[in-house]
Amino acid sequence: MSTHRGTRCRGPYGGEGLRADGPDCSEPAVFEVLRHDRPALPVCPVHLGPCLLMASGVLWPPEIRLVGRL
Repeated sequence: MSTHRGTRCRGPYGGEGLRADGPDCSEPAVFEVLRHDRPALPVCPVHLGPCLLMASGVLWPPEIRLVGRL
């Protein structure tokens, strides 16, 4: 888990479209949500639920990996 320690949350949209410059969230990522034809989306616990609903390419059923700790 230590390899992802410096990874920051990409927010619920994954930094795509209007959010391409980066998210407003600066929390460390605790989870990675796997997506189809896109890199995995690192998210904090607050953005985990919203990213499952709003990020593009999220697999269903979702595949979520624990990559860090609070």
